[in-house]
Amino acid sequence: MSIRIGILGYGNLGRGVECAIKHNPDMELVGVFTRRDPATVKILTETAKVYSVDDAEKLKNKIDVMILCGGSATDLPQQTPKFAQWFNVVDSFDTHKKIPEHFAAVDQAAAENGHVGIISVGWDPGMFSLNRMYANAILTNGKDYTFWGKGVSQGHSDAIRRIKGVKDGKQYTIPVEAALEAVRKGENPELTTREKHTRECFVVAEEGADLAAIEQEIKTMPNYFDEYDTTVHFISEEELKRDHSGIPHGGFVIRSGKTGWNDENSHVIEYSLKLDSNPEFTSSVIIAYARAAYRMNQEGQKGCKTVFDVAPAYLSAMSGEELRKHLL
Repeated sequence: MSIRIGILGYGNLGRGVECAIKHNPDMELVGVFTRRDPATVKILTETAKVYSVDDAEKLKNKIDVMILCGGSATDLPQQTPKFAQWFNVVDSFDTHKKIPEHFAAVDQAAAENGHVGIISVGWDPGMFSLNRMYANAILTNGKDYTFWGKGVSQGHSDAIRRIKGVKDGKQYTIPVEAALEAVRKGENPELTTREKHTRECFVVAEEGADLAAIEQEIKTMPNYFDEYDTTVHFISEEELKRDHSGIPHGGFVIRSGKTGWNDENSHVIEYSLKLDSNPEFTSSVIIAYARAAYRMNQEGQKGCKTVFDVAPAYLSAMSGEELRKHLL
């Protein structure tokens, strides 16, 4: 029997989830739920329907897992606890410092209603979190490093586009190669924010805009650019569309540590991702955890979970016997 999936929100992430379902034969898309007029939203899956978000509760017995594809700033803090009342849910909440309070809200709603909610699923938080945990457990005497990029930061790109005189823009986060190599060599360097990453911006300015003012505002923007060496390029709309239309990303999680009675041996654990499409890869991770949420709930589990709480076997469509035979 297929695991019946619902998608709330049909932006880049929602479309990615729909594509991921196509690659998982044990799943089927039942419906996409939107705040827009459902008649204006065209999906790819011919066997699924588009519904108003207001009708979601009516389908609570027809969907096994609802995947929430909204933003972390304002959507998910409200939506995930709300929908955990009616469904098993998975989200990609990525505001790291607010994860504890988000977990508590989802845990209460999911536990009270007998559902499983898995939050903060993706690659960071998500796959990177798992790899940081594994590496910390194995090399207890060591140091963690996380590098992001080269890739498009959607949040930083949005921040650029909010500046007066900016018509459009993309921002790339780029690891500093020298810092990355020092970490890979096991040198355990102390690195500042500026020493780990640079930022590169490609900006389409409005006609007649003050380019120097735009560049200055970008480079001094608190919490986004002021702690980094930032380069700003002004380009045409055509160049942006031609050269910067994708949403690639990736990064590295590295832990270097020592073993031996006198710390005589050094080790480096590295996990890396190179992604053509950030939202499509994130969606593929989410779908695996949707399978886990369904299976865990079938066993009687309830409440909020993170990637730390999900046994790896729950993620795979393979049986335990197949996993032992082919992957162990």
